[in-house]
Amino acid sequence: MQHNKILIRQLGLQPYEPVSQAMHEFTDARDEDTLDEIWLVEHHPVFTQGQAGKAEHVLVPGDIPVIQSDRGGQVTYHGPGQQVMYVLLDLKRRKLGVRELVTLLEQTVVNTLAEYSIESHPRATPLASMSANAKSALWDCGSVKVVLSTVWRLISPWISHRFCVSTPAAMPVWR
Repeated sequence: MQHNKILIRQLGLQPYEPVSQAMHEFTDARDEDTLDEIWLVEHHPVFTQGQAGKAEHVLVPGDIPVIQSDRGGQVTYHGPGQQVMYVLLDLKRRKLGVRELVTLLEQTVVNTLAEYSIESHPRATPLASMSANAKSALWDCGSVKVVLSTVWRLISPWISHRFCVSTPAAMPVWR
């Protein structure tokens, strides 16, 4: 098997819960021969509440569902107009540490936005050097919001990361 390849899946517009469940099933079923994958998806409107989230953090959900998540952080809105990228990698096989992967993802965000003539800069404190309790970072890039957050399952030797790019059309819900 060619372990240097990464399978990229374009999932389109999907509900959050089935994608989250599929990601967990993929991770649980992995073995040393499983190809790494990147999933690109937009979700139907949903608030996900991370492990540090509290009910009072969701101010006015309206008709938008609130779903508990195993990621770090507090509350995150997902919806149409927000491209979510789930990175499902075997870091040991790729000889990458978590901090190195996060730094590479940060640079990927900067490079990708530059392709669309959007200047961006990660926070002054890179996510890779933040404490274990700070598991997300925002980019300063004008009209586009970018979030990189760490999602991992301690029972698994594999780590999943994600980042989201939101267009101005997606912003009114969480502004």
